[in-house]
Amino acid sequence: MNAYDHVLKARSKGRYTSIDFIKEVFTDFMEMHGDRRFKDDPAVICGLAYLSDIPCTVIGLEKGKDNNDKQKRNFGSAHPEGYQKALRQMKLAEKFNRPVIMFVDTPGAFCGIEAEQRGQGHAIAENLYEMSAIKTPMLSVLIGEGGSGGALALAVADEVWMLENAIYSVISPEGCASILWKDSSKVKQASENLKLTAENLKSLDVIEKIFKEDETLFKRLRDDMYELFKRNLKLDKDELIKKRYERYRRMGNVK
Repeated sequence: MNAYDHVLKARSKGRYTSIDFIKEVFTDFMEMHGDRRFKDDPAVICGLAYLSDIPCTVIGLEKGKDNNDKQKRNFGSAHPEGYQKALRQMKLAEKFNRPVIMFVDTPGAFCGIEAEQRGQGHAIAENLYEMSAIKTPMLSVLIGEGGSGGALALAVADEVWMLENAIYSVISPEGCASILWKDSSKVKQASENLKLTAENLKSLDVIEKIFKEDETLFKRLRDDMYELFKRNLKLDKDELIKKRYERYRRMGNVK
């Protein structure tokens, strides 16, 4: 498949959403609501769950299922309170030494005037800053669209994984084509140039693992998460942060 085919797959109707992964990978999920600053944001699901015998915090950007659910969840585009809710749960996870798993599927953070009035840019920046130093194991999994800062705000982690048809990019192909060429017909070329596929990003060391989207997906995710957390929970907290820091410092090096 070419890059734009992956874009279409990542956006396809009927694709698994964060709710599906939470149901299939974890047990005893209990959702937590609100950011304690403004209100709850349904575009971001947060809660406590078990990964086998490991208590953990699970966070997901949720696009919704049917039309009503999609509208309720703003098609996965979070407001500032969504990112603030997620950060609040990360901080609680750090306090109780629970690993954090984040499922990312969003075209980008909501860019409406009310989100800007409540500090959308600051909310994203605060997450990036805080997540770089949270002293508990962190994992982010891109399951669909990974759009711009809205995705990055839940993707600062010890490792970042992707499904084979997920995408991860600084801008949508449509936005890129509009800005660079002022021509929407260039969307396929933009998709190629953005290097947004899982294979592209693995070759650039932006992600660590790619998962095939077959009938073993949930089991492989569950097993690999368990192995990662068992290993990282044994690390000294300062060593965990050091390794996370070094991961991001490696990006962009010319081989």
